[in-house]
Amino acid sequence: MAQDELVVIVDSENRVTGSATRRQMRAQGLPHRATYVFVFDAAGRLRVQHRTTTKDVYPGYWDLAAGGVVLAGESYEVSAERELAEEMGIRGVPLETWFDFYFEEGSCKVWGRVFSCVWDGPLQLQVEEVQSVEAMEVAAILSGTTSLQFTPDSLSALRRRMLQGS
Repeated sequence: MAQDELVVIVDSENRVTGSATRRQMRAQGLPHRATYVFVFDAAGRLRVQHRTTTKDVYPGYWDLAAGGVVLAGESYEVSAERELAEEMGIRGVPLETWFDFYFEEGSCKVWGRVFSCVWDGPLQLQVEEVQSVEAMEVAAILSGTTSLQFTPDSLSALRRRMLQGS
């Protein structure tokens, strides 16, 4: 069960301090690691996931990145590949590493590593986590003109990347 998975717990400097179950991490607001993989198509549109309403964080929101918590014993890279395969069925695609960042909102404290890839192939969605995927223009997402609720951590990461230039 996902709530019983062991996840990496870190300190304020992103140094590993141990592990805890996902349930403990959420209940205690423990800082942890997560991955974010921005999936673009060849036209430069972002593949945005509509999260299921059963997700433990930001249920029903639109997530700009595939990804999730880094499990105990996993590297960021292994986690990113695993999450991309689980959520969207994408395997064997090269990932470009963008940057690490810290995000905090309420009891959510996460050190994220951001990746990107280009994929125009078919998607196999993880029905427990992803309702659907839509291709969206980055400019439309960042303009704030859409009425969609985006996950704030993935939106923060995308804004940071666009400020840095691609």
